[in-house]
Amino acid sequence: MLTHTKPDYFVHERALCESPRIGKGTRVWAFAHVLPEAQIGEDCNVCDNVFIENDVRIGNRVTIKCGVQLWDGVTLEDDVFVGPNATFTNDIFPRSKQYPEKFDRTVIRRGASIGANATILPGITIERGAMIGAGAVVTRSVPPNAIVVGNPAKIVGYVDAKAVPAEEPVRARTVEPDKRVATTAVRGVTLHRLKEAADIRGSLSVGEFEKEIPFAPLRYFLVYGVPTAETRGEHAHRECHQFMLAIKGSVHVVAFDGTTREEFVLDSATTGLYLPPMTWGIQYKYSSDAVLLVFASHHYDSADYIRSYDEYVELASRPHA
Repeated sequence: MLTHTKPDYFVHERALCESPRIGKGTRVWAFAHVLPEAQIGEDCNVCDNVFIENDVRIGNRVTIKCGVQLWDGVTLEDDVFVGPNATFTNDIFPRSKQYPEKFDRTVIRRGASIGANATILPGITIERGAMIGAGAVVTRSVPPNAIVVGNPAKIVGYVDAKAVPAEEPVRARTVEPDKRVATTAVRGVTLHRLKEAADIRGSLSVGEFEKEIPFAPLRYFLVYGVPTAETRGEHAHRECHQFMLAIKGSVHVVAFDGTTREEFVLDSATTGLYLPPMTWGIQYKYSSDAVLLVFASHHYDSADYIRSYDEYVELASRPHA
């Protein structure tokens, strides 16, 4: 008989729930143990054999599957999913009977998912919408919507963004054959097939500014020597336009307009990607020999950058953005 049903939430008779800070509609199942200072939001599902320590903050609509321990310093925001036997840690150098003055805070942001048996090291942030693969060992913070797997965990993709060679959509979606420009699913982002001249002496690729390249640049920069595990970009510009070319090797570029996300593989000196202002851009999966050339419409100005994903999403949702 289940005797511990509360007016607003449910606790199984074989669970030990010492905290009164439990939200409406939450269910705490058999053999779970919730310590007195823990906070759990509304409509959560705490499954069998879950342990939740005192300094743990859990948002609304969170699912915590069987065998998970949440130690002091862990925050799970709204709509987080934690798979069976996922492991959280809160002390990077644990010693018996030696306790840190303060535990590093580990934050799992809204809508993120953690696969079964994943291990999350302390003091990191897994950002909104990210997905952690089963068995992954996460040793550093994960950007929004990234998919990470392995030990140590590495980014292998982004949610809702299937990687395609940039030349493929140029051929398939060209809307201005004379200019060889293709639209994409991301607002304002276009792919450009540049002119090429090739003979026995070699090849030449050319693009004219304000014709093939849709603005006159005031700046350029080259990105090279990037370790394959590293991610660059992860920001938007308020005013600056950008045009990207992989002049050597290959680079994956993810573009996001606040609603739609698409991923492109730049691997040809004859194919460029145009990113207008207010486009969230990410570059990752650099090949070992990759050289990325970027033309920018403005001089460098730190105030032009939007580096907070939350701020970007809020700005992009405005009608005038």
